[in-house]
Amino acid sequence: MSPIPRRSLLKAAAVAGAAAQFSWAPGAKDAQAAPRAEAAAADPVTLDWLEDGGLGAAPGSTVGVPWPKGVHQPDQAFALTDADGRVVPVQSWPIAYWPDGSLKWSAHAVSSGSGKLTLAAGDAAAPDKKVTVDKSGGTVDVSTGVITAKIGKNGSTLIKSVTRGSTEIARNGRLVLIRQPEIEDEDQGTVRTERFDGAIGEVTVEQEGPVRAVVRIDGKHRKGDRSWLPFSVRLYFYAGADSFRMVHTITYDGTQEPGKASGDFIRGLGVRFSVPMRDASYDRHIRIGGEGTGLLREAVKGITGLRRDPGAAVQAAQYAGQKLPDPSTWDQRVTTRLQYIPEWGDYTLSQLSADGFTLRKRTKKGYGWIAAGGGKRASGFGYVGGASGGFSFGLRNFWEKHPAQLDIRDAHTDEAEVTLWLWSPEAQPMDLRFYHDGMGQDTYAKQLEGLNITYEDYEPKFGTPYGIARTSELLFWANESTPAAEKLARQIEAVRVLPQLAAPPGQLIKAKVFGPGLYSEPDRSTPAKAKIEDHLDFLFTYYKDQVEQRRWYGFWDYGDFMHTYDTVRHQWRYDVGGYAWDNSELSPDIWLWMAYLRSGRADIFRFAEALTRHTGEVDVYHLGDWAGLGTRHGVQHYADSAKQQRIANTTYRRYYYFLTADERVGDLMHANVDSDETFLVLDPQRKVRTDPYTPDRHALSIGFGTDWSGLVSAWLTEWERKGPKWEKAKARVLSTMEGIAAQPNGFVQGSGLYDLDTGEFAVASTPVVSVSHLSAVFGLGELCAELIDLVDMPEFNQAYFDYCRYFNATKTEQKARYGSDFGTLLLFQGHSRLDAYAAVQTGDDALAKRAWTKFYGSDGYTEASPWKTEALSGPVTLVAGSEAAWVSSNDTALYGLAAIENLALLGDKMP
Repeated sequence: MSPIPRRSLLKAAAVAGAAAQFSWAPGAKDAQAAPRAEAAAADPVTLDWLEDGGLGAAPGSTVGVPWPKGVHQPDQAFALTDADGRVVPVQSWPIAYWPDGSLKWSAHAVSSGSGKLTLAAGDAAAPDKKVTVDKSGGTVDVSTGVITAKIGKNGSTLIKSVTRGSTEIARNGRLVLIRQPEIEDEDQGTVRTERFDGAIGEVTVEQEGPVRAVVRIDGKHRKGDRSWLPFSVRLYFYAGADSFRMVHTITYDGTQEPGKASGDFIRGLGVRFSVPMRDASYDRHIRIGGEGTGLLREAVKGITGLRRDPGAAVQAAQYAGQKLPDPSTWDQRVTTRLQYIPEWGDYTLSQLSADGFTLRKRTKKGYGWIAAGGGKRASGFGYVGGASGGFSFGLRNFWEKHPAQLDIRDAHTDEAEVTLWLWSPEAQPMDLRFYHDGMGQDTYAKQLEGLNITYEDYEPKFGTPYGIARTSELLFWANESTPAAEKLARQIEAVRVLPQLAAPPGQLIKAKVFGPGLYSEPDRSTPAKAKIEDHLDFLFTYYKDQVEQRRWYGFWDYGDFMHTYDTVRHQWRYDVGGYAWDNSELSPDIWLWMAYLRSGRADIFRFAEALTRHTGEVDVYHLGDWAGLGTRHGVQHYADSAKQQRIANTTYRRYYYFLTADERVGDLMHANVDSDETFLVLDPQRKVRTDPYTPDRHALSIGFGTDWSGLVSAWLTEWERKGPKWEKAKARVLSTMEGIAAQPNGFVQGSGLYDLDTGEFAVASTPVVSVSHLSAVFGLGELCAELIDLVDMPEFNQAYFDYCRYFNATKTEQKARYGSDFGTLLLFQGHSRLDAYAAVQTGDDALAKRAWTKFYGSDGYTEASPWKTEALSGPVTLVAGSEAAWVSSNDTALYGLAAIENLALLGDKMP
């Protein structure tokens, strides 16, 4: 084998500096960005809120907006106006570029707005109250113009104080971790626990206003000499807001060995603040969210319901959270006996499952708890404070990511303490041990036999949680007084559904992002199209309903769904090897995001958002040798021994990042740039190789399907974001595209020998036919559509068009073209979208006809499928609901993508 010709690649890799140099075409000079005068005019874009109500009580919102190639320079300024033409302050910045240097995606932060907003080129309006950041002292001081937060630079206090005007509302914001060295179910003795505090390692100011400021804090939890459980916390502040948002991420780096009772079991994980209490105890108020916008509304010292009545106006004022008149004006039969009314200083709401919470209170530590109510699903919201100011707090997805808990302590003293528990200390400790003893599978041969019965790819010590992560979102308000019920309800709504500004589907389609031409707005103009749209709606609704019926909730599980159904048990195969959690198998992430891109539906966005948060964090390793790899579908999200690129695929994260500019997801994508190094530490083919294999840094066998699609998605995204390693990433995109194109059989060659240092594939001297039905179903098709649109490389285009043309061809046609057929293949319906894409690109009407033939009449779902659910109830099922026993997640993802893409590409050529 010989290396591919470098041609102009070295020059392309060396390009640096301004976005105007951000371009490449084979054999051509690096093009400069077009002069501003030559740029095409961009139409204004109407932005709207996903849900009704606009921003509400949230501090602000950030949206990503795509632009067609060439219409804006990267330094373009933007103006925002509301429906009445009034200017709305906005902060804008670029988050991606086209290869010609023009702006591809811009991000826009707003801190006000309730209706539709119009975004257009122009000078941004500055807010009356700007966000400012002062890094000069011992703290990072962020002011929204209403509140000021002092953020620590070291130690264990992340937020030293939050003040509103001259009043300190909260202080000593810190992270808490309770470790339990032994698990209770195997050690019935005294349960020991240890408390760790979050210790700051580094503080970075990522944005400084004028509308939005972002501060990132990284560190580990520490007790004595031990530091573990890394955290990354981002704090978001918006102009004029009395609140701020926290995005909190932990990465598990403890040890829990299967079969052993000792280890790093998390008993409690939370965020804690202290709240000064200045008011008289009858003017101190507790508010705890129940179901919906329901609230427990009490005072630390209640003066309602007493044997003696202080007066109706006084009682009503306390219930409303207003400062009471001087007790000398009350009925003196109450005033003289105030000292005998208990002060309730402690409250706890525990949500230990998705279906029930309990609320209790006590006067103070050491005294008995009193039941204060309960319900099904709490909002995750609370407030403590008084007439002179107080602190509201909320944890997003509170019951969905159970076990969660809210604590208020010592509200009867000069300083209350608030803890939002991401993992409730009242729950069982976080047990992440692998779920079985291996059942004697101590050789590859035995493991392959196990795969053939339970579909689980087991290997000792591979089912480890070491390196998985989880992100939580929290909101906090610094109130000048106890808020009225209506304001508290708006705060609850912001916690439950964080307001999100969104670009319309038309703009996403017009800008030709995420696979140009692969999706279009829903179209019911013909009976055939309407029927497909109905099927797409049915599938999404069914999965949304199944999440609820099957209770696919929990701290580590929420966002994912199951892979395959057990028709005998009327149950998804949650306990059967590789048939359990889906873990992005066959790209349901892309199906859901494309469903949103074409429709703009809020329910689809929220479903896909939860999936992205989960799959990017829990199904992927972020520490250790396997950092950058994900885990194949299984009973536990990290259980299967197949650790592969295909699950860590950056493609699955790009949608959410570019639509929201979410920095945490941006971190995940940056981290994948060097994930090609993982091929040195783990051979994905180790169990089936017949020849000895030692990884060679200069000759790693990397597949052109699931492997390369995972790698190139990270490189492409780093390139278009112009991240820290964009030049290296760009060079690898181009060199690997050239390498695949140069193979004797292109993509059909199956794999190539990759040099980690040069980023090149060696060119094979002998043609090989090696095609898998999995190669193109983990984002390869969608990525290639983007690459072909971005990069002028006809040889690559032809190699991909050939792959599309021949996967669904007859064996005779395959053999005539390549000398041998492709063997036994599956997933023809899903691959019909490759036919459709190649048909449009090459003008081949026969391919267009075959696309619909394979879509309607091969495998997967057909028009003869039931397309309905059947009712379920006891005693055949645990919870009454419905089933569609004919539905599987593999078929759903493939049908969904094929339907969306075929309609967009060949909707005018339906049979």
